[in-house]
Formats: sequence, structure tokens, C-alpha cells
Amino acid sequence: MDRNTVDWHGYIPAITTPFTREGELDPVAFEGQMQWLAAQGMHGVILAGTSGEWFSMTEAERAELFTLGGRFRADMRVIGGCNAFTAAEAIRHAHAAEEAGLDGILVTPPPYMVPTREEIVAFYQEVSDGTSLPVTVYNWPRGCIVDLSPDLLSELADIENVVAIKNSTGDFRAFLDAMYLVEDRVRYFGVPTNALGADLATLGHGDGLMGSGAPLGNDHPGFWDALAAGDRARAIELGARDRVVMTSWFGPDYGAQFGNQQAIMKTALRLQGVPAGFVRRPLLELSTAQVDRVRTTLEGLGIATVPLS
Repeated sequence: MDRNTVDWHGYIPAITTPFTREGELDPVAFEGQMQWLAAQGMHGVILAGTSGEWFSMTEAERAELFTLGGRFRADMRVIGGCNAFTAAEAIRHAHAAEEAGLDGILVTPPPYMVPTREEIVAFYQEVSDGTSLPVTVYNWPRGCIVDLSPDLLSELADIENVVAIKNSTGDFRAFLDAMYLVEDRVRYFGVPTNALGADLATLGHGDGLMGSGAPLGNDHPGFWDALAAGDRARAIELGARDRVVMTSWFGPDYGAQFGNQQAIMKTALRLQGVPAGFVRRPLLELSTAQVDRVRTTLEGLGIATVPLS
């Protein structure tokens, strides 16, 4: 497999997983959220990623989520988040994604344990050997403590089933170095939605952005659609709206400025009437003041909001 095995491009967000107030998986809300995402023109979605609270889900719940999400493959690409502490567990999630008919999987290095380079390569090789699905390598330094270097990403790009890299490093020079090393072999995501990102994409560098939550709906895929249509000015206009969200709610390392990232995204969606549900403990819902902060940002962008129930 390589980049030509898949047609992944544009905006493919890691979406939230709706839970009830009691912490149960909410399939009805999930279906409603997926319908909204499809109607907003997402090019794809990632299930059970960091935004989807994979860390508090059981294997059975993740498999159920994959099955529910697989029903939307006619509308957009559906990728299963298979993050885990061991390759064996990641492979079990990958098999669930296979059974659900998903388009591929996404995997970070094992979090918390700070694996060595050799251990990271062995981990991805084992996962690749254990699944028939296309694999996305996710470099997520904030969550995994390790920042995959350009040369390591290049080595991982040569593993048989790896077809894409989502690079969320805070080191933009390293991001660019890795892009030039791997873009001829794998799809490359993480291109910023600003003028520089628009120019990179126009020149054929990078395939899009695997973002988070899609709180601005069609604005996110609209950036890439505008570029595809040759409308750079419109793309930059839409990208500027995304930058407002990122600078108002998150820091340079993508960490939340208040509350937690999952609750921020779910609150932003619920304020627009999207059934995004609630976070599961140990995460907590936003305070009234924090909800107002999210509401103020949305309304400042001209987005109508509704009272939260």
C-alpha cells in the first residue's frame, strides 16, 4: 500500500463520541451527529480518536461505534481510531474496524510509556502485519510525550500498510521537513488553514488536515473545497475563522486554555443544536463561565447558538 491506495484528502476531523449524562454511549446522538457532519460536507471522519475519548471506552463500545460509523461510508471516508498501549490491543480494534467495513485506521505511538525509536518502529510494524486496512500514523506529542522526528516518520512511511501521516507536532520546521521526506509515499495531513497552508496545498504539498470536532461545520472542509476550485481568497477567509477558534480555545501545543478539549468541542456543537452528548468521567463538563466563553466565540463568528439543556 501507499498514498495511491486511498483517496483521503481535505478535512477529516477526529469527532466526538456522544455519551449520556450518566456516561453511557448514546447511539441515537451519534447517528444525529454523523448526519450533521455528512450534511456539512466533511471529507471524512475519525472515530474514537482523542476527541472521541478512546481512553475511557471499552473494546465493545469502540467496536459498536465502528459499526455505527460504518453505515456512513457512502457519505464520507470513515477511519477508526485504534490507539492502545499494546500492538495486540490495537490489532483487536483494527479487526473490529475491518468487520465494520471502515476505510482505514489511525494509530498513535503507545501513550504514557515513552517508547524508544526501535520500539515505535516495531509497534507500527506489528500493527501493520496484523491488519489488512490502510494505516495512518499519528504523531501526537502532547498526548504521547514523544515527537516523531522527520527521519523516523520517513522510516514508518515505508511500512507496508502505512498510507498516511497525521503530524500534530508543534515544531513547524520539523513538520515541513517530514512533509518533503514522505509526501511521495504517503498522504500527509496537518497543513495549516492559513495563507501559508493555502500556498503549500496549491503547490501540491500536503493532503489536508485531520482536525478536531468540526465545530464550525462546513467552514472546515470549505477551506479545501475552495482551494480545489481555485478560490484562494475564499479559502483564506474560511481558514481565518478556524484560526479564531484555535487561538481562542487552544494553545500552541493544541492543549485547551480552559476545561478540556472534548468538552469544548461537545459544547460548541451542542450550542448549535448538534447532538454531541456529554463527556465521560474523569473528564468534566465546562462551567457556566466556560460555556459562555465558547458561546461568545461562536457568536462572534456569526454562528447562531441555542440554550443548552
